[in-house]
Amino acid sequence: MCLAVPGRVLELYDRDDTLMSVVDFGGVHKDVCLQYIPDADVGDYVVVHVGFAIQRLDEESALRTLAEFEHLGVLKEEFGDGFARAARQAGLPDPTAPSSRQ
Repeated sequence: MCLAVPGRVLELYDRDDTLMSVVDFGGVHKDVCLQYIPDADVGDYVVVHVGFAIQRLDEESALRTLAEFEHLGVLKEEFGDGFARAARQAGLPDPTAPSSRQ
């Protein structure tokens, strides 16, 4: 599943003439492209889909949505360990679990 998730802009920077940012999604920090919202600023909340900020969002709505996503386990699914999730879906043991490491 690929969701649009709200996050808070922590910093702005330029990468190869592209406006980028570090966005906080409830404690998970990701690099996000801001080209669609070039006037976004540090502290703004943005909705991010596949690495692109696609709209600005007010803080109350963003926090409410993040809380609901957290409650439903969506943030863990979206930002959690991809290897563990893939193994679970395939019915295999978690390769990241301490007991499976040699």
